[in-house]
Amino acid sequence: MVLPLAQLKRLAAGLLLAATLAAPVAAEIPAHEGWAIHASTKDYQTLLADLKAAVKAQNMGVVTEAGPTGAAAARGITIPGNRVVGVFANDYAVQILELSTAAMIEAPIRFYVTEEEDGTATLSYKTPSHVFAPYVPEAGEKLSAVATRLDAVFSAIATAALRE
Repeated sequence: MVLPLAQLKRLAAGLLLAATLAAPVAAEIPAHEGWAIHASTKDYQTLLADLKAAVKAQNMGVVTEAGPTGAAAARGITIPGNRVVGVFANDYAVQILELSTAAMIEAPIRFYVTEEEDGTATLSYKTPSHVFAPYVPEAGEKLSAVATRLDAVFSAIATAALRE
């Protein structure tokens, strides 16, 4: 049977799409300005659990959590572990709101846990000073100081989560 050219093109496009959806999504995070990116030897689930424990230990809270891995699996698509964890604390929220209502759109600040092809996981986040920098001209240096304190908290969370 010989198929018309239009049908062959549709068939080829469908096969390409199917192959793309079946392939795992690459998890590697390239360097970006203002990001802290930490490779670990931990597996995805362990790093995610250790991140949550480290957040609590720093008197911060997990405010949001989202990731496509479970929803993709429910659709029959396998992708590497991928979770965004929003972290913040009310005392910082109140301080920032006193300085800039607009800056609070950035809260919570997010950690990103991604599973690598070799089974290890990476922990990434935008530094709070980078996230809040656009609001400093409006809010003043006090916002920069709060963001710098948050940098230290987020660094401590990452260090604890990554510790073997």
